Amino acid sequence: MKVLVDTPIWSLALRRRNRTADDATTAELASLIQDGRAALIGAVRQELLLGIRERIHFERVRDHLRAFADLEATRDDYEQAASFFNVCRTKGIQGSNTDFLICAMAARIGFSIFTTDADFTHFARLLPVTLHRAA
Repeated sequence: MKVLVDTPIWSLALRRRNRTADDATTAELASLIQDGRAALIGAVRQELLLGIRERIHFERVRDHLRAFADLEATRDDYEQAASFFNVCRTKGIQGSNTDFLICAMAARIGFSIFTTDADFTHFARLLPVTLHRAA
């Protein structure tokens, strides 16, 4: 099964210097990439590039990510993301627009979601999404 990889996972691999505590997570991402199972959406690409002050670092991260095509979001994905937001909000669960877009796209195409964001554990209780765990 393909896996939609969320911002915190990519960030661990691409932006942070000390990855020792997160070796299992970065090793799992490397395995997913090697197997051709890692997927990226444009909103996650944007989140990863936001706030990188040094041009050389920005270009390095951008160039690494260019190896991955963006999965295309559809009108239905945006509408489903809004619906997912509403479902979760009625249960007191908050999330970002990007989080719900990830959920909507993963649900539509049948991908699991790889993230360290604990909010997704709450989403998965209410939404038709599956979380991917590092082995």
